[in-house]
Amino acid sequence: MVLLLLKLFYTFFKIGLFGFGGGYAMISMIQGEVVTRYEWLSSSDFTDIIAISQMTPGPIGINSATYVGYTAMVNAGYSHAAGILGSTVATFSVVLPSFILMIFISRFFLKYQRHPAVEAVFNGLRPGVVGLLAAAALVLMNGENFGTDTYQIVISILLFIGCFIASNRYKVNPILLIVCSGVLGYFIY
Repeated sequence: MVLLLLKLFYTFFKIGLFGFGGGYAMISMIQGEVVTRYEWLSSSDFTDIIAISQMTPGPIGINSATYVGYTAMVNAGYSHAAGILGSTVATFSVVLPSFILMIFISRFFLKYQRHPAVEAVFNGLRPGVVGLLAAAALVLMNGENFGTDTYQIVISILLFIGCFIASNRYKVNPILLIVCSGVLGYFIY
């Protein structure tokens, strides 16, 4: 049990340390570690965890760590209490790097934020963050989210295009788009 807890701590500490761009940018990193590398979860379980993490209040990266920590412990055959310990360790370790970095950076950032070297670093980080967000979007483009037959895929793509246009061109409220998509999904599928 201790070995699994240490692996959870190391994995989520690393994800928290290198997960620039927020929770959505962390999704592909989390999947690479927990589904591909350690096989703590199946791809289907991971998709379910991402869906639950998006629906619950709070940052998706932290919510995902919490659910993965619990599920990894329970799937390894440990008790519910061990699952809670696993979720606590994963959540703490994904937040810890940001906490440590913010303590150090906040002392210097206000003083040097207009320095050319600092501006250059942030200009270099922007494309990396966009790439991580694109990778997260690609991770979620799978059979669990879009369906497996042609009809479901076409409907999903049309729904995506409609929501994209409504959001960007007409500035429709995202909550309204989510509700409308859910209602359409209920009647279509």
